[in-house]
Amino acid sequence: MDAPLHPGTVARLHIPPRALEGCFYAYLWRDLSAAAEQGETLTDAQCQSWFPATPLCGLSWTLSGRVRELDVGTEGPSDGDGGPVPWLPSSVIGGPRSGPKRFQATPDCRAFMVAIRPEALQAMTGVDLSAFKDRFLPLSVIDDPAWRALDVAMLAARDEQDARRTLEDFLLPRWRTVRDEVVADDPPPRGYAGWMQHLALRAIAAGHGRSVRQAERRIKQWSGQSLRALRLVSRAEAAFQQVRKLDEDEGAVIWSALAQDHGYADQAHLCRETRRLSGFSPEELRRRVAQDEAFWAYRVWV
Repeated sequence: MDAPLHPGTVARLHIPPRALEGCFYAYLWRDLSAAAEQGETLTDAQCQSWFPATPLCGLSWTLSGRVRELDVGTEGPSDGDGGPVPWLPSSVIGGPRSGPKRFQATPDCRAFMVAIRPEALQAMTGVDLSAFKDRFLPLSVIDDPAWRALDVAMLAARDEQDARRTLEDFLLPRWRTVRDEVVADDPPPRGYAGWMQHLALRAIAAGHGRSVRQAERRIKQWSGQSLRALRLVSRAEAAFQQVRKLDEDEGAVIWSALAQDHGYADQAHLCRETRRLSGFSPEELRRRVAQDEAFWAYRVWV
């Protein structure tokens, strides 16, 4: 799915091929360099990217340019204390996020990102998901020569298509060896709600005759988050998708009705949860997604 706002930028999402369903959720491609090639100048704000909380893990390779993480509570490129903000490594791994993240890229940036299911990443690498929650670390923390070789190949990729082929060729044989232990039958459906239900059923089946508490512990082990946290972000995703559909159909958004439809106690509860997961009130988030270049990830995600 494409979601351009500025004519000189590229923001794209691709779903995985069938052979990798259940392994990762989507690829995201972000390219700011075309604007510079066309003689256009992007502002600092247009070079930023906002992402909401997510139960997924992330792998990211910056093929050109640089990227740094910014504090979500400040408007400018600050670390929150007024100090300099270091640039991130060219390849990083991130765990599930309980809150929003904001990044700034240089105008020549081209980045290839993968939203990967935590249980799949854990099965293929053996990483401890708790060490990655709300953090971005160099991909080199995966202590495996094959993954280090992948890192080199990904950073040498010429373009989006080359990066996709390189990653798929690497993941396919590794996913086949662990698929049956991660996906008992059919892969989980798209969307956080379907994935959460799939995890819950798998946890129950793995511990037949045991307590609900033990099933919840297995879910946390596989996903890096509690079942309650997964429910909260699943509900928020469903509400956000309804808002986007209403916007596309030019329908009116009645926040109190939306809150009731998705199981929030009231409109104030919806506002608190939206702000916690995205950093903004529902109406402000809606406006920024429609008008702000930095919210490209929200536009392609639907």
